[in-house]
Amino acid sequence: MKFPLQKLNQSGDDPFKFEEEVDVTELEDMKNDIRKISPVHVEGEAVKFGDDITVAFTAEGEMTLPCARTLVDVPYPFQIKGHEQFNVSPYYEEEGESEIHPVRGEVLDLTPYIKENILLEVPTRIFSDDPETQEQALTEGKGWQVITEEPEDEKIDPRMAKLQSLLNEKENKD
Repeated sequence: MKFPLQKLNQSGDDPFKFEEEVDVTELEDMKNDIRKISPVHVEGEAVKFGDDITVAFTAEGEMTLPCARTLVDVPYPFQIKGHEQFNVSPYYEEEGESEIHPVRGEVLDLTPYIKENILLEVPTRIFSDDPETQEQALTEGKGWQVITEEPEDEKIDPRMAKLQSLLNEKENKD
């Protein structure tokens, strides 16, 4: 999503409003959990004050992530509110981890910052609620098996049965 700085200058004191579908499918190729991502609908406004530009935007879309239990595809809709600051001065140098980004040239490219905000929004774990998917999930494989936490019938070890009977007798006497 790029727009020329000239449009910002023409808007004067009024905010420059924008709305566009942005293709961020490059995120699928990065080493993250995003398996698929639809085009993201981005809308927002940019305000210029001197050499500073403040951009507030909302990005909405849907990404497909793996289920933490079964690794099946799970659709995950998202809505992100982003806020970025830029400086167009040719003398401005970004220092360390500054929150103000320099703009070189005559075009402001918001796409890398949209991608960054999406990556920050990816959850660490997501689970599929679909019962059919959960039934088809693998429960064992070569050298592993899923252990459930369901309580089993308590069976007394035969070696401890005599001790248990002594404890029961003691409780009955008291």
